[in-house]
Amino acid sequence: MARFPLPAAVASLLFALATTTTIAQPYPQELEAIADADTMIMVPMRDGVRLATDVYLPKDREGPFPVVLSKTPYNFNEIRGSTLDQAVKFVEAGYAFVVQNERGRYYSEGEWEILGNPQTDGWDSISWLAEQEWSNGNVGTLGCSSTAEWQMALAAQDHPNHKAMVPMASGAGIGRVGEFFEQGNWYEGGVHQTLFTVWLYGVQQDIRPTFPSNLSQEERQRLRSLYDLAPSMPSVDWSAKLAELPASSWLDSVGANAGPGLEMLLRKPNDPGWFEGGLYHDSEDFGVPAFWFNSWFDVSQGPNLALYNHARNNASDPAVRDGQFVVVAPTLHCGFFRTPEEEDLIVGELNVGNATFPYWDQILGFFDFYLKEEDNGFIANTPRVQYYTMGENRWQQADQWPPSEAEEVTFYLDSSGAANSLFGDGMLSRTVPLSASSDGFTYDPMNPVPALGGNVCCNGGASVGGSYDQRGIEARADVLVYTSELLDRDTEVTGTIRSKLFVSSDALDTDFSIKLVDVHPDGAAYNVDDTIQRVRYREGYEREVFMTPGETYELDMSPLSTSHTFKAGHRIRLEVSSSKFPQYMRNLNTGGNNVDETEAVVARNTVHHGPQFSSRITLPIVPSD
Repeated sequence: MARFPLPAAVASLLFALATTTTIAQPYPQELEAIADADTMIMVPMRDGVRLATDVYLPKDREGPFPVVLSKTPYNFNEIRGSTLDQAVKFVEAGYAFVVQNERGRYYSEGEWEILGNPQTDGWDSISWLAEQEWSNGNVGTLGCSSTAEWQMALAAQDHPNHKAMVPMASGAGIGRVGEFFEQGNWYEGGVHQTLFTVWLYGVQQDIRPTFPSNLSQEERQRLRSLYDLAPSMPSVDWSAKLAELPASSWLDSVGANAGPGLEMLLRKPNDPGWFEGGLYHDSEDFGVPAFWFNSWFDVSQGPNLALYNHARNNASDPAVRDGQFVVVAPTLHCGFFRTPEEEDLIVGELNVGNATFPYWDQILGFFDFYLKEEDNGFIANTPRVQYYTMGENRWQQADQWPPSEAEEVTFYLDSSGAANSLFGDGMLSRTVPLSASSDGFTYDPMNPVPALGGNVCCNGGASVGGSYDQRGIEARADVLVYTSELLDRDTEVTGTIRSKLFVSSDALDTDFSIKLVDVHPDGAAYNVDDTIQRVRYREGYEREVFMTPGETYELDMSPLSTSHTFKAGHRIRLEVSSSKFPQYMRNLNTGGNNVDETEAVVARNTVHHGPQFSSRITLPIVPSD
């Protein structure tokens, strides 16, 4: 990684300016009133690299204090937003709150790596915090998205002072867990999720300005008020950019800083690189009690729930297994604390009711138990699993995920061969069709099915997340639509949804996508969850197996996860197609790498159903009382 230290003359001038100019520290009034701050501490790592760290201690209280650490790749030069809210909450509750930049970010030294070297830098940071005179030695970690994702790999190290963690929307830190092989949200079903390319545009900086390493803490504090070292990236129309070919040129063509984006884009799901960085894989132990927070309309809710189960069932320490809790909210990415308190939550276009939840009460109760060692009854009184059921619009709880009472009910795809579009004859039936049939459609990568809603984050507005009326999508002939009869009772679907398609194509490789939809009495069709699967990975992600044109293959789709009640008078619908763009990178149908290709092949894809090829979706239905 190249860095450009400022020339000595320039640095000297800056020091003079910094020491002769009064610059207010970015220290908001609401925090200043309750906290003593020690900012721009350079915490040493084992290799000598130092990480910029801010410490906020409760004012007018006697320590030592339990410590909550938020480690981030983002700019905290001016503490604000959710970080400020967290600082205030924890300091008020008697905690030391610590914010630290990953190495290679802003004023931290060293070379940046995605997830911030959690096994080493995470370990060393915990050790440093535990040794401070103001610390009681008990350290917890907290964060959402990039401030959460590094925590899993650290948990595998089982640091003796890492007593508890609260990871929110942490899927990009999960490599392989159970049946999920997403490698940190890079893939779903073997298909690249374009959000990471967009995210890297604003984050990667292999070349960056740095200040000399011999500055005093006071000089760093003053310079930080003048220079936040944040790049100002030009705005990009990502919906248009992601339509360009080849994909390998996306970042270079918009003037992105140098970084790992292209190298990662060229990786396949089984690339050894995924197992050499900071991702957590389920071949590792899990050593820390965790309170997980996930969202129904966020990337990676399936792997997130699978990791909760892995830690709950497989951690070697019984106390760690007993210390796992999870909440799943009906929100978008990191939307927990943006849930309205006095009105209904709208996610996309769908009203999911009043979804308020005592987030802070439970988070503080969890940390009080593990970091303050209070006998507050948290373990005994907190449900293991708390989840919001959409449609019914209420919070529920269970002892396990999925709830033990859920029963698998299978719906079979059927038609007379004309399921194309909303106006076709596709049906979802509880019985296997008596006769064989099939539905074909043309998938043209240059005219893909557009993304509308779903589990989306961080893609620069290229596609939107949440639930939207899908009838415009369903009017397309390259979307197969299968719809149930009217439901005569409320039908709660809670758990893992599995689906199997029997497919054929005249291409060597293609994708198949599915979308579960709730059809309201007025015809509005709101998406519940969706996924996609690259056919070359139908036998596993360790190898590619291409199709023989015209031959029929059994395709197990990547699982869905939800809790949603289809109300009486509604219908259950399944859409089948081959794209959801630009949320997922298009398969160009050539059998090639896709990433470096500029030409596409139009594919004629077919879904088969009937006694021999029973394409189907299996829903976990909770019996009504």
